[in-house]
Parts: sequence; C-alpha cells; structure tokens
Amino acid sequence: MKRLSLILGCALLFAGLAQAAEKPLIRIGARVFTEQTLLAEITSQYLRSKGYDAQITGGLGSNLARSAHESGQLDMLWEYTGVSLVAYNHVSEKLDSEQSYARVKELDAKKGLVWLTPSKFSNTYALALPQKVAEQYPQIHTISQLNDVLEAEADTHHLVALDTEFANRSDGLDGMVKLYDMNLTRKNIRQMDAGLVYTALRNGQVFAGLVYTTDGRLNAFGLKLLEDDKHYFPDYTAAPVVRQAFLDQHPQLAEQLKPLAELFDDETMRRLNARVDVDHQSPSAVAADFLRQHPLN
Repeated sequence: MKRLSLILGCALLFAGLAQAAEKPLIRIGARVFTEQTLLAEITSQYLRSKGYDAQITGGLGSNLARSAHESGQLDMLWEYTGVSLVAYNHVSEKLDSEQSYARVKELDAKKGLVWLTPSKFSNTYALALPQKVAEQYPQIHTISQLNDVLEAEADTHHLVALDTEFANRSDGLDGMVKLYDMNLTRKNIRQMDAGLVYTALRNGQVFAGLVYTTDGRLNAFGLKLLEDDKHYFPDYTAAPVVRQAFLDQHPQLAEQLKPLAELFDDETMRRLNARVDVDHQSPSAVAADFLRQHPLN
C-alpha cells in the first residue's frame, strides 16, 4: 500500500510538473512608475488565467526596458507611441494619434517588435490649474488662455511648476514657449521633482503646473486640465508591444490581449493610478479587483 501511494504520489508530481512545463513563459517588463506597474500586474494576472506562466520584471528605466525588449530578454512591454516615436525612432514630425500609432508600428516591426491593439488612453503632458485658481479664472480652459492671463498680469509673476526633465529638454519647455509665445521667464518658472509639482498644485503654491493626463492625483487634488489647443504635446497612446518571435510561437496572444487593452481609457487609468498613489493600495490587489469587475472570456 505504501509503495502504491508512493507511485501515485510520484505520478501526480510528474503530471503537475509536466503541466507547468507546458505553460508558455511570457516575460513582461514594467518601467519605474505606478501606471506601468499596474498595467504589467493586470496583464500578468489576466494571462495566467489564460494558461501562461507570466513573470514581471519591474522598476526598469526607460532605456533599459527598451534594450531588454529588443534583445529578447523581455517578451512584452506596455509602450507609449510618443516614447517610441521620439526617444527610440527619433521622429520629430508632429503626428496625430492614428498617425503616431501607424508610424511606430511600421518602424518597430523592423526591430522585431509588434504593436498590438492599442488602449483608449494617452498618458501625455498637460498644464493644469489648482482648484482655487480655476475658480478665480473661469475663462482659462486652454494653454493659450493661460498665456493671455500670464501676459495681462505679468507684474504678478504667477508661478508655473515644471518637472526638471521637461524644463531642460529642447522638445519640452523651450518648444512649448516658442509655439505658444509664452510669457514664461526665470522669475515665474519653478523646477522641481515631478511628484512635487502635484504637491505644489494641491497646496496652491503655484498658479499652474505640468502634469500627466492619466495621473490619479488629478481627480484627487481637484486639478483642472487645460486643452493643448495648439497640439504641442505628442500623443502617448499605450499599447501592448510583443516580440515578433514570441508572437510567432503564440499567435493567439494578439486576440487575447485585444479586449484587455480596450478596457483602458483616460478616466479608468486615473482611477486605477489613484488607488495606488492616493489610497496606497497594492498594485496586485488593485489589479485583481479590476479583473473581477471586468471579467474577460
């Protein structure tokens, strides 16, 4: 009897190992910010339900993530059209969302990377007003209208907060000032860490600040997004990007990820990001709850 139990136990063990070995391993990368962590966590949990062995490598710098993806160390990343277009393919031409997606899909295909069905959100830059400023200046809805106030009240030196990277990039502050002919000088610009921009806006320490359009703190802090009426900021639509070699082996992945990508829009991402950044919930718990609320066949 003991021998029979041992044989059965070994058989079950080997069957379990064989089943585990049959699961295709997909290595998912995530850059070092909340939205990327959430997208990777939601995707990995979803793909595990589809029979994949999904593993996440998180906390990656942008260039390291891209390099690992191109070299085959990662199978999938959630990428943004503007990042690939400008940072990796060095395209400076102004393109709308559809044109941006088509261009990066074409260019990255040559590097063995396939852009799948995109999401419905774009995490691009925007200027925003604190709630009190928005109430005091109800006429400001666009960046041009903000500039009108900055010029009309130049002696007041209204402060505008910008993260340090944007303030010092040629395709950042300098380009925006040139396109909008903005009345921004050293006297009314405050450079700081990106996170501190939101703190300064929430505390009413600045007149306006540079934000990201899917950041969870926008709603939580009551910030008003201004329309980029001259279309300066690039499109940053997010989409799952998979290595061609992996997709050749698992062609069903494209259709499996399509309904997941289509669940994400700007407001959905703000709410998800806020649950982590504002409510301090764990990304894995937020991901599991999201998938429970949005069951996919």
